Amino acid sequence: MELDKILKEDSFSSNPKRTELIKDLFDLQYALRDITFRDFKRTNPFQEDLTDWKERGEFLFGKGKNITVYNSVSFAGDVKVGENTWIGPYVELDGTGGLEIGNFCSISANVNIATHDTVKWALSGGKHPYEYAPVKIGNNCFIGNGAIINKGVTIGNNVLIGSGAIVTKDIPDFSIAVGVPAKVTGKVILMENDVKLEFFDQK
Repeated sequence: MELDKILKEDSFSSNPKRTELIKDLFDLQYALRDITFRDFKRTNPFQEDLTDWKERGEFLFGKGKNITVYNSVSFAGDVKVGENTWIGPYVELDGTGGLEIGNFCSISANVNIATHDTVKWALSGGKHPYEYAPVKIGNNCFIGNGAIINKGVTIGNNVLIGSGAIVTKDIPDFSIAVGVPAKVTGKVILMENDVKLEFFDQK
């Protein structure tokens, strides 16, 4: 067993207090893993089982807004998030240039939203300053896994950004945008009890 192997190492076996702490940590990991698997039929990275994602949303963005923020989310600067928004694992929210995300948005795993870059700073050997520009994402948007949103971009309401897209320009309301760089390839159509995704090449 991995725990037994760790505890037999000299650095741990010579320190009883440290050994006891390691045992407690493993016991906690196993207990939380079992609860998560029993209740949700899933397993998480240990740090996610330790975190109350709703509480983290309240800490960052205020109480009563029903915002989910995974523990592995990286957060910096001035970030504003609307109500009922979900921010998944390993997302990077750079608000150093100002970032606003609307209500009922789903920000999928590994999304990177940047409001600054160091391109000219690096290329000039530090002579040029960092560059900043705000990003705004409207209400009711879905941002797919691994998408990158560059500084200075505005994404409208009811927009779908495809997985892996790199968004370098503004995207209008009710658009589907995919690719590298992201281009509008369809539109979102809201119906009374449904949502239709219409792609231009499928007409």
